[in-house]
Order: sequence, then C-alpha cells, then structure tokens
Amino acid sequence: MSLNGRTIGLVEDDAIMGESIVQRLALEGATVRWWRCGQDALKNIKSSPLEAIVCDIRLPDIGGEDLFREAARASKLPPFLFITGHGDIDQAVRLMRIGAHDYFTKPFELDDFLLRLTELIGPRSDTNSHALGLSPAMKDLERLLLRVARLNSTVLITGETGSGKEVAARYLHAMSGPERRPFMAVNCAAIPGEMLESELLGHEKGAFTGASQRHLGYAERAGEGALFLDEIGDLRLELQAKLLRLIEERTFYRLGGERPIPFKGRLIVATNANLPKLVETGRFREDLYYRINVVTVRIPPLRTRHDDIPWLMQRFFEESAGRIETSLKGISALAEETALAYAWPGNVRELRNRMERAVALGLGQWVMPGDLFPDQADDSASDAQMGSLEDARQSAEKRHILRALSATSGEIGAASKLLRIGRTTLWDKMRRLNLSGEN
Repeated sequence: MSLNGRTIGLVEDDAIMGESIVQRLALEGATVRWWRCGQDALKNIKSSPLEAIVCDIRLPDIGGEDLFREAARASKLPPFLFITGHGDIDQAVRLMRIGAHDYFTKPFELDDFLLRLTELIGPRSDTNSHALGLSPAMKDLERLLLRVARLNSTVLITGETGSGKEVAARYLHAMSGPERRPFMAVNCAAIPGEMLESELLGHEKGAFTGASQRHLGYAERAGEGALFLDEIGDLRLELQAKLLRLIEERTFYRLGGERPIPFKGRLIVATNANLPKLVETGRFREDLYYRINVVTVRIPPLRTRHDDIPWLMQRFFEESAGRIETSLKGISALAEETALAYAWPGNVRELRNRMERAVALGLGQWVMPGDLFPDQADDSASDAQMGSLEDARQSAEKRHILRALSATSGEIGAASKLLRIGRTTLWDKMRRLNLSGEN
C-alpha cells in the first residue's frame, strides 16, 4: 500500500512539527491540507475530500477532542490519527473509545507514523493512477478530468493531431459513471460530408435514394453515454446549426423524420484547429463555439512532456510484444535517449506507430535507435542541442527514479529497494531533483 495520490488533512499549530510532517507526506506522494487551528479545520473538513486526518490534541483555540466531536457529526468522517504528549495519553485513549482510530505519542518515528497512517487509509478503490502519463502536465490533466467527470457539461478538448484527445475523452467517459455505457466516437473529417448528417443523426426509411430502412445515428446510439465528435472544426455549417439545436434543446431529428428524438448523452468535442480563427473567417458558428466551449481541456504536445516518453514507450512495447512473438526483451537506453531528443511532430500517435514497427521488425534483444528511427541517420540525436554531462546524468537519474516510483505505486520504501539505495538517500535525491508526489 502507498500514500501516493492520497489527500490527508493535518491540524497542527507547531510550525516545525507541521512542516516536518507535510514534507515527509509530500515525499510519499500525498497531498496535505494543513490547518494551524481547530476552527479553520472545521470550516474546511466537510468540503475537503480527505482520506485521513492527523490532529494534535492541544490546539490554540478549540481542543482536538472538541474538534473530533464536532467533525463526527458529518455523515462521512475519515479516520482520525491523533498526536499527543505524554500528559494527554488518557485523553487520547478516551478519544479512541468514542471513535478515533489511533494516537501517536511525541516524539515518534516518522516511519512508524507513516506505516500506521497507510494502514488506516487502506488500499485505493481505483486503479486509474497515471492513466494518462507521468508528467506534471498530464497529472494535472487527470485531476481536471476527474473534476469535470462529476458535471454533465459539454467538454471541448483541444490539442495537436495525435496528442491523445480521444484517449482523454475516453478517460473522462470512464470516470463519469457506470460502466458499459456507450462511447460513440465520430471523426467529422473522415466521413464524407454528404453522409455525415445521416451517420450522426440517423435517417428514416425513404429519406433519400438508397435509404431502404431506418438508420439510427451515433447521437441516438450513444444513449445515456457519450457522443465524441473529433475534428469538429471540419463540420459543415448546415450541420453546425443542427448540432447547436441538439445542444440547446437536447433533441434532434433523423434525416427525413418529423418526430424529435431526445439526446440523453454527454457531448464531448475535440479539435486541432484554431476555432476562434475559424469563427473570425465565418467557417465556424460563433454561437456554437460558445456552446461547446463550456469546459476546455488542452492536451499538451508530447515534445513538452519528456517524463511521459519513456513511460509511453514501455506501455507500447508491452502492448505490441503481447500481440506478436518477438525475441525483444525491452528498450535500450540508447533508444530512449534518442526518443527524448526527437521533436515528435506526430505526437503520441507517431510514438505508438514507431514502437509497433520496432517490436515487429526488431532483430536483437533490445529496441535500438535504428529500430525506432530507421528513416534517420544513426546519429540523429546528435543534431539536438547538447546539454552538459551533469544535465544528462541528472535527467537519466530523474527518469529512473520516476520509473521506480511508478512501478511501486509511489511507495518510497519499495522504490528504494528496487533502486538498491536507502530510503534517506532516495529522499535526498528526490529533493535535489525537485521530485515529489505531484511530479
């Protein structure tokens, strides 16, 4: 078990003790909400998604016991772990009898404290950590999508071609509600214009030559799931008007139909185009733009997310190696360094395609630069701007630590064993490399 990705409340007025706990929890990957008095904690506990609360018994305003009794009126109270001096042990025992989970007597070993806190919180109920990437930008994106998932608003996803817009849309859909609801994806640029309305909204029998029977479009088949319209900037103006009606009235008409069909799903749209510029030139309706631009999510290009490149390479290697018979054991450090020096104009899609080709055609035991970039000279990475040897060493060390943390779900002790260094050494390296649970 790990504290990585967990949110913990801390009620502690001692600045030194509080800072020590916050820093250590941050190194373990936890997010800490720190309040220095009981009243501040009471104002925020109910509205904060906490998985545990660490609380000093003696506070400058109300005592820890009063805080616990008041907070216990909430319908869902996270586990309470109290910090107490020797003189307050009797009070701590009394608190456990009325519902607190445990207490620690000052001074205490942080390792023992963390172990007990981890046990109190228990295992995560979800398995979606690092679903989109390891980089800070993609972790921020995951958190944003998790917040948006609770809403039913239209979402606009922007980003370069191949950056992962549909992956983000599917993640949002998966986080939005019950499983097995439809996710209907439509590429507006891939379907011929004369067929798009029929495919999107459906048609009645006899609506046009060749319409021999009723056809249900993507919007109707989405049901209470999600309708994902990719490359919405390529939608024809007459269809833009019908999409606007679908959004405003939550209904649409099949081609040739007279009865309105209710739209029950969620609309997610995506584009790599500059929609404001299309509005200026009259190629995209301004009223539709404002309707779809309720919540905007931007996917950063892969070239700005170096932490994600080795992670994605490993994922694509495992996927490809699982489908075909190969003698490859893994990805060489040289291939990884070459990939990090490359600009990835095709973004994640290009990386996936290159990894699939490398696994399919690689002849050795490890994916090499030539397998990944057969269309370039062997020294392709040497054209990239060179940094210092120390920069290269720190970059490689950072990536190796991140991979170890990812493999152990952020658990510092297990990661240090995997790296064959002590926990203290790992903490020092993480501080020096500016790594924490938020990276």
